[in-house]
Amino acid sequence: MAIIKRKTRRFLPEDFKITTWEAIEPYFTELLKKELNNEEVLRGWLKDRSELESIISEDAGWRYIRMTCDTTNDEYNKSYLQFVTEIQPKISPISNDLNKKAVECSFLKALENEQGYDIMIRGMRKALEIYRDENVPLQTQLQQEAQKFGQISGAMSITHDDKELTMQQAGVLLQSTDRNLREEVYNKIAKRRLEDKNKLDDLYNELIKLRNEVSKNADFLNYRDYMFAAMGRFDYTPQDCFNFHESVATEVVPILNNLANSRKKSLNVDTLKPWDKAVDAEGNPPLKPFSNGGELLEKSIECFHRIDPFLGQCLSIMKEMGHLDLESRKGKAPGGYNYPLSEIGVPFIFMNATSTLRDLVTLMHEGGHAVHSFLTKDLELVDFKQTPSEVAELASMSMELISMDHWNIFFDKEDDLKRAKKEHLEQIIETLPWVATIDKFQHWIYENANHSINDRTKAWNDILDTFSDNITDWEGLQTNKDYVWQKQLHLYEVPFYYIEYGMAQLGAIAVWKNYKEDKQKGLEGYMNALKLGYKKSIPEVYAAANIKFDFSRDYIKELIGFVKEELEKL
Repeated sequence: MAIIKRKTRRFLPEDFKITTWEAIEPYFTELLKKELNNEEVLRGWLKDRSELESIISEDAGWRYIRMTCDTTNDEYNKSYLQFVTEIQPKISPISNDLNKKAVECSFLKALENEQGYDIMIRGMRKALEIYRDENVPLQTQLQQEAQKFGQISGAMSITHDDKELTMQQAGVLLQSTDRNLREEVYNKIAKRRLEDKNKLDDLYNELIKLRNEVSKNADFLNYRDYMFAAMGRFDYTPQDCFNFHESVATEVVPILNNLANSRKKSLNVDTLKPWDKAVDAEGNPPLKPFSNGGELLEKSIECFHRIDPFLGQCLSIMKEMGHLDLESRKGKAPGGYNYPLSEIGVPFIFMNATSTLRDLVTLMHEGGHAVHSFLTKDLELVDFKQTPSEVAELASMSMELISMDHWNIFFDKEDDLKRAKKEHLEQIIETLPWVATIDKFQHWIYENANHSINDRTKAWNDILDTFSDNITDWEGLQTNKDYVWQKQLHLYEVPFYYIEYGMAQLGAIAVWKNYKEDKQKGLEGYMNALKLGYKKSIPEVYAAANIKFDFSRDYIKELIGFVKEELEKL
C-alpha cells in the first residue's frame, strides 16, 4: 500500500518545522505586506495563506493527538500547552488582519461568484465581525481549562476482581447477563465518577464564566448566540433547534418508552434500573465482534473494501502510516475522534476500543470521517476542506448504516448479525433524544448564565425527563442521575457541538434509505456530497446526496418510521 506524501510546498521551505512563534511570524508578515494588485496575485496569496494554515493546523493536530493518547506524559502536555499559550494567541490577531486585507481587496469581488470562494468569504466576514483582541487571552485560557476534563476523566478507573479497569473497560461488564454483577459494576462506576463531581462542577463553572466574558466582549446577548456566529451557522437558527427538540419529544420519545417497556418485560424484572439498559434483553451474552484493536482494524478494512475498494484503501493507508490508536488503556483521554491533518491529507483515528458492538460502530463512524478527509484532501484551499460539523457528521453517521450490509465479517452467526443490527437501530432511536437533551441543556446553561449549581441540577433533571423513557426507575440513584451530564465531553471541550449529531443522524437515515433502494446510486450520492467539502452551503451538500436538510416533525416522523420498519424486518 503506497504511503501518501504531502504535496511540495510553494510558500514555506520543505524542511520547515514549527518550533516557536518567532519561527512562523516572518511568513505571516510576508502575507501582510504582499501587495494584492490583481486577481491572479490574490489567488496566489490565498494559496500561500492556506499552505501556512495547513502546516500550523497539522502541527497543532499532532500535539493534541499525542497528548490525548497519553495524558500522563508531561512532554506531550507541555508541547500542546506551548502551542495553546505561546503560538495560537499570536496567530489570532494576525489572522484577523489577514481577513481584513482580503476583504478590503477590490479583486475579492471577482472570486465571490465562484463555488467555494463565496462560502469562504462569507465566513471571513463573520470572523471579522465577531473578533475582539480582548478575547484572545480568554480563548487561550478556555483551551487550557477544557484540557483538564480529559485529564480528570482519563485518570478514572475502578477495581473489579482485583483488576484495575478503565471506565470504558468497566462499561463492558454492564452487558453481563448476571444482574447482580451489573448492579455492582454500575455502582462502582457511578461512585468513582461522583468522587470528581465537585471538581467537574468547578471546572464547568469556570468555563461558563470565561465563555460569558467572550460573548459580552463581542457584543452578544449570550454565549449561545456568539457560538452560532463563531461556528458559522448560516443555515439555521436557535429556533430550528427548539423545533428539533419538540419534534423529538413528540415523535421519538414514545418509541423510546415502547422499547424500554419491551426490555422490562423481556428481562422479567419488577423495575427497569439503569444497569439493565446495556444487557441483551433476551438474556444472550454480550456480542463480541472482535477480540483486540488489530482484529477490529483488519475486519473494518475488509468491511470498507466490500462497500467500495476506495474506502478500504483509505483505512489501509492509515494503518501503513500509523495513523490509528484504537485500544482503551489507563492514562488515555476518553472518547474517540478522527483528526483531519490538513497538509498531508491523511487523518488520525483515536478511540477507546474494548470488544463491544459500540466500539465496532465507533470505528465505522470515525472511518466515515476519515473517508471524508481523503475525498477532500486535494481541494485547492484549506477552507474548502474544513466542513461544518453538520456535514462532517453526515459522513460518519451514514457510514455506520451503510456498513451494516457487511457486518457478517464481524459475526459468524446469523442470529448475532441480526442482533447487532437491531441493537444499532435501537441505539439510533435513543441517540436523537440524547442529542436533544444535551443541546437543550446547553441552551439553558447560557441563557441562564448566572445560575447556581442547584438551578443547574433542577434544569438538567427537567430536560432529561422530557427526553427519557418513563419506565427506567432511578429510585435511590438520584445523585447519579443529577450528574449524568458530566460524562459528556462536548459540554466541556466543544460547547454547542452536539445538535449536529441529531441533524446528521436524520441525514444518515435518508442516505441509508437511498442506499437500500439502489446501492450504486446511494453510495454515489453520499460520495458526491462529501467531495464538495465546504464549497457549498449545508442544504446544498445534503441535496448532492439526494436528501433534505430538514428537522421538522413530519420529516423526523417519516425517517423514524423507516427505521421502525427495518427493525421489524429483523
